[in-house]
Amino acid sequence: MDDFLLRALLAGLAVVLISGPLGVFIIWRRMAYFGDTLSHSAILGVALGFLLSININIGILVSTILVAVLLILAQRQKQLGSDTLLGIMAHSALSLGLILISFVEGVRVDIDSLLFGDILSVSWSDLAIVAIGVITVLTVLSFIWKPLLSLTVHEELARVEGVNVSLISAIYTLLIAILVAIAMKIIGALLITSLLIIPAAAARQFSRSPEAMAVFSVIIGMIAVALGLGASFLWDTPAGPSIVISASAIFLFSQIIKRR
Repeated sequence: MDDFLLRALLAGLAVVLISGPLGVFIIWRRMAYFGDTLSHSAILGVALGFLLSININIGILVSTILVAVLLILAQRQKQLGSDTLLGIMAHSALSLGLILISFVEGVRVDIDSLLFGDILSVSWSDLAIVAIGVITVLTVLSFIWKPLLSLTVHEELARVEGVNVSLISAIYTLLIAILVAIAMKIIGALLITSLLIIPAAAARQFSRSPEAMAVFSVIIGMIAVALGLGASFLWDTPAGPSIVISASAIFLFSQIIKRR
């Protein structure tokens, strides 16, 4: 296997290790638009990183957390529905980020790689950053798994049981922000949500427990990464979209099995 393909495969598999478990909660809590909004805001984070001369990953973390806080505050009002607010903020953050990037001087910014990822250009240093992010997210998620599951099943009952709902929700949002930051280069801002949602949705057909669904989601995501990279190598197709299409094909297959 070529060296760049090995790095791409390892990076994709690493991202799936955290997008799988985080994605099952996206499905259960019906937060697909929320995840999409955070991934769109990553472009704004890239722009802030360039404009403020700070690390891009830090800029992405700051922008996604800021947008998440604004969303939580905005959802308290009753005039507009949550889906409307999410749509407005997702496209506003994406558009503002693209506009700010156009003001960056002296730096060539590859918009396509930001939107759709460039997994084949992942370096060993990038892979090390991804590994650190994966270990951090999995460690924190293991500590909040039970309270997060409890508030997902019934938020009011979780409060009665002593779960700090606001804190757990904030930590979960931070974990998604970390995922977005480390997956930006690999899968791109427009496709990150796909790895959160599609494998988890496919895994739902084969699972009898939350833990099983998380495991199946990781397995399906890994298969999608391997198939997508293989298709990209054989037919010279874009790697990121190829991974997403592979995941979609597995999801369709799971629906066929469910009906039979």
